[in-house]
Amino acid sequence: MKSLLIINSSAAREGSVSRTLVEDAVATLLEANPMAKVVRKDLGTDPVPHLTVDTLNGVRGTPSTPEEHKARALSNELIAELREADTIVIGAPMYNFSVATGLRSWFDYVLRAGETFSYSSAGPKGLMTGKRVIVVESRGGLYSEGPASAIDFQEPYLRHLLGFIGITDVTFVRAEKIGYGPEARDAAIMQAKLAIRTFAGEPLSAAA
Repeated sequence: MKSLLIINSSAAREGSVSRTLVEDAVATLLEANPMAKVVRKDLGTDPVPHLTVDTLNGVRGTPSTPEEHKARALSNELIAELREADTIVIGAPMYNFSVATGLRSWFDYVLRAGETFSYSSAGPKGLMTGKRVIVVESRGGLYSEGPASAIDFQEPYLRHLLGFIGITDVTFVRAEKIGYGPEARDAAIMQAKLAIRTFAGEPLSAAA
């Protein structure tokens, strides 16, 4: 069965641009794929806990304590959702020039040696190939070009992490300059919705 994994990471509820655009992307995808299974993760309302000294070995080592086993179980759950998905939609607002800490924590649990990537003499190899990701980025300023592009630690970071686990079919939808006033905000949302319509309304292909 074709499956969509929807990840919101905004800490805002009302008025969240990334949440609005994520729902637009989901609606567009479901128009072309009405029978797709939809799995939702809301890292703003139900955050993945940050790794601590009590839980790190649950993801990065061999679990032995109850806290570590709990972390391993959560890592297994999140990886299983990712493995099953054909298409992943990620809502990623820019916070302090990077991503929300909730999204960073999700990656901390998902990037696990032997499960989503492997090491060999040839270097790391991503194991989550054959998937498509749509990343919805909401930004208060303009970072895709101009002087501020040098401090965009959001998009390069996400592209690298996804590529590290083997996902290279990644489309970024940017809603920029939303902090420039109501007109700029509305224009950014409209442009992003038009971009979503151009590529999201396609049948899903089965994951490899």
